[in-house]
Amino acid sequence: MAEKKQEAYPFAPYANGQAMARSDAKSSRAHSDDELRRKKRIKCLIYIVVFAVFQIIVITVLALTVMRVKSPKFRIQAITVEELNTTSNPSLTMRFIAEVSVKNPNFGRYKYDQTSISFIYKGTQVGDAVVPQETARTKATRKTIVSGAVTTINSNLASDISSGSMTLSTYSKINGKVYLMNMIKKKKSAEMKCTMIVNLTTKQVHDIKCN
Repeated sequence: MAEKKQEAYPFAPYANGQAMARSDAKSSRAHSDDELRRKKRIKCLIYIVVFAVFQIIVITVLALTVMRVKSPKFRIQAITVEELNTTSNPSLTMRFIAEVSVKNPNFGRYKYDQTSISFIYKGTQVGDAVVPQETARTKATRKTIVSGAVTTINSNLASDISSGSMTLSTYSKINGKVYLMNMIKKKKSAEMKCTMIVNLTTKQVHDIKCN
């Protein structure tokens, strides 16, 4: 009986070894799973950071380009004289048509209100032309033909009539709104100041300079 008991003892270390091996395997798998989850969390965090940086870059670019609203440019491009008469009073009457332009530099249409262009001679307004309400498309220039008249009786005209030319200046301001993506509206205005020379002999307007 003692011999039978002694034969059973060698199997005990083997059983303990199996248990320890299983425990080590479980511990290894648990460690491997924890490491895998940790790597996944790090990857996820990296993706979130990269996406956030990308969004910041996109928003910054939009703010500096698309969403940045600039003032339009309002100009007189050309004037054609239809009728011009002078008298020895001295007086002057002139009817004309003019091509005006509104250049829209924005990434959205610019809708502006009706306005008028004042024609000035020697500091006094002597005529005007009405510019109708219009819309300048995105990154486009809106050109409009308008008509007007200038009438003045001024003692300074005598020397200008004698020389054959006179200088006129103009002033105007347009008010409107820039529509960005049909959601954002921003008010923008533009002033126009021009000078020009009217040749009283040839009845032509030249040297138009605007700012």
